[in-house]
Order: sequence, then structure tokens, then C-alpha cells
Amino acid sequence: MPLPDKQTVPPEPRLHTLQVTRTARVATLGTPAAAASWWVVLHGYGQLAADFVSAFAPLVSPDRCVVAPEGLSRFYVDGMDEHEQVGASWMTRAAREAEVADYVSALDATVRHLADGAPPALHVLGFSQGAATASRWALLGDTAIDQLVLWGGAPAHDLDLAEHADALCALDLTLVAGTDDPHVTDERWAAVRRRLQTHDIPATTHTFEGGHRIDPAPLRALVAS
Repeated sequence: MPLPDKQTVPPEPRLHTLQVTRTARVATLGTPAAAASWWVVLHGYGQLAADFVSAFAPLVSPDRCVVAPEGLSRFYVDGMDEHEQVGASWMTRAAREAEVADYVSALDATVRHLADGAPPALHVLGFSQGAATASRWALLGDTAIDQLVLWGGAPAHDLDLAEHADALCALDLTLVAGTDDPHVTDERWAAVRRRLQTHDIPATTHTFEGGHRIDPAPLRALVAS
């Protein structure tokens, strides 16, 4: 068969979508089936659940457990040559609507899988990229959430806060950031609060001396409040 003329415009590729079965991972501290209160913690970009969950060990008690789901997309974070360190991401901008729907469904399924009977009181903490993930799950998922903590991050920029204002007002919404967090500058922190105030959405704010990390002191204060 002769090759096409070089001047022939090649056809545009067609992208098809289909649903497939994925295997999700979740790390836990404590016993979810026995705990009356869960802290569901969502990691940041390039982290893994088993590593991230260790920062929350002080929260565990006979009545309280920590559940750390992991983003469905894993990749090497140390470059193409080493291939030693693996991290996970919740989504990228490619096929974003499908990826959001997939992880919201996976998070709902995680709670159903680990709960035994009546659903527990759910405190959801999203860190960094996990903050946007947590806010989307709280508003788009089927799981009833009692408290939403966005740490080192903000509500997802693509959420229509006017549409979801009532749901956000019903949540115990808390924002936490380090004073030296390069990802949450004073300008970004103020912009997030203005965005919430525009829609009359109340939020408790906490700051601590430090950077882009989970700090134990404000974490303990959240649980004690």
C-alpha cells in the first residue's frame, strides 16, 4: 500500500472513555469498625498514604481511628533514572471531570468498605492537593461529613460556592496553614477567606509557626476542640 502524500492532513485522534475496575489502597491506624469517630486524611501531591498517615498517630484512641485513602494515580517522584521513590496524585488537568468523579466514587466506596453498620462521625482533613480533593468529596460525594479541615490548601477553585453555600454552612469548616507555608501566602490566605465571606460561609482559621507540613500542636488542638 503506498504511503499517503506528505501534504495530506492526518486525521484527528478520537479519545474514547470506558469504566474499568481499579484497586484502591487505604492505610489505617486504629480499628475503623470499632471506632465511633474517624479522621479521614487525604495526602498531598506526590505522597503515599502509608507514609502520610504516620503524622496522625497521636489521634488514635479506642474510639477514634485514622483512615488515609491513597490517590489512584501513582508515579515515580525521583525522576526517570532512579525509579526508587513513588508518590501518588489525586488528579491532573487531563480528563479532570472523569478523574474527579473516579476519586469521589473511590472515597465513598472506602467508607462503605471499612464501616461496619452505622456510619461513624467523619472528620475529613485534606492537606495541600488533598484539600481540593476533600472539598470536592464533601460536596459532590454521597458520604455525610461532619467536619472539613483544609490544611495548607483551599476549596477547589472549580467549585461553585454559591451553589454549595448551604452545604458548606452545614459543615464545620476549618482552615489551617503555617505562617511560612510558601503555598499559602498572606495574599492567597486572604483571597480564600474573601471567597468564603462573599457567600456568607463561616470558617474557623488556625495558623501555626512553620511551613507546608502537618504540625502536631494544631492537630491536637483540632481534636480537642
